[in-house]
Amino acid sequence: MPAPSAVLLGRLERQFLIPPNGRARVDQPGGNLLYAASAFRLWAGSVGLVARVGQDIPETWLAKFEELGLDVQGIKILSAEHDLRSFTAYDDTQTPLHDHPIPYFAKLGLPFPKALLTYKYDPPTLSSARKRSELSLRPEDLPAAYSGTQAAHLCPMDFFSHTLMPAALRAAGINSITLESSPSYMHPSLRNEIANLVSGLEVFLTNEQQLRILFSGRTEDIWEMAERIVSLNCRAVVIQRGSRGLLLLDGAAGTRYQIPPYPSRPKDPTHNQSSFAGGFLASLISENGDFLQATLRATATASLAAESSGAFSVLDSLQGLAESRAQTLARAVQLI
Repeated sequence: MPAPSAVLLGRLERQFLIPPNGRARVDQPGGNLLYAASAFRLWAGSVGLVARVGQDIPETWLAKFEELGLDVQGIKILSAEHDLRSFTAYDDTQTPLHDHPIPYFAKLGLPFPKALLTYKYDPPTLSSARKRSELSLRPEDLPAAYSGTQAAHLCPMDFFSHTLMPAALRAAGINSITLESSPSYMHPSLRNEIANLVSGLEVFLTNEQQLRILFSGRTEDIWEMAERIVSLNCRAVVIQRGSRGLLLLDGAAGTRYQIPPYPSRPKDPTHNQSSFAGGFLASLISENGDFLQATLRATATASLAAESSGAFSVLDSLQGLAESRAQTLARAVQLI
């Protein structure tokens, strides 16, 4: 397999998913890393994956990833087992729910998966800025074969991984880096730590809820929040706003854009922001750093991912459909 054109760092999961519409997916490959990687592959060549997993990861998964053009040299299999199970179901408002899986399978008349018998949901907690877990990434997890690739993206992870790995990527000659924030650290108590995290990033990807929590008590102006992030030596900020689309602050050009969502019929919003991020990185590479064009293509990619279900479903999209949707969105962009 040739050297990948970009590197993605994130989490792998054993996914148990009951989407709002469509069939249940039981013990399938999942996690933000795969959703981002599939979206990247929709636009570009091979991509390298970096993650930590337990020794209980199914061997057939890695072979499947390689068949799809995903380089798995950076998937580190640890000596012990680590519970990577993830259960997600949705209520009528498409809000993701992660605990008490039995009633959801019973409602659909489906047998309850044996692999979920001991499942217990651990709600997210505030991430420590200095503590790491066994699944936190380390610089040595980055394969030498990935050195000098064009760009990298960090999916939502713990604060330790997000603060440590950008420096490791730059040391490997990868300087164009995007990062999607995690709710585990977008909190006022860690606000002073954010400067080190975003400094030197090409783009900081986040959502309005997380950003408002981070700047709680400081400002209510969403553009002022974005400006403060840019002032920390970050070139651009993309803010997801759900049904209201998104905002883009191109700090390098000093321009603000408001972009509506694509009018699609979503079936499954699981890891939709990671699908956006994968499409964004691929477009950023091919469009020579054009933030607006990358945002349009990423929005189109996320709309396609949401119309199906599963980590790899976006790869089944009709050729040219994502580009067509990006062109439609371009006519609706507002310069603020």
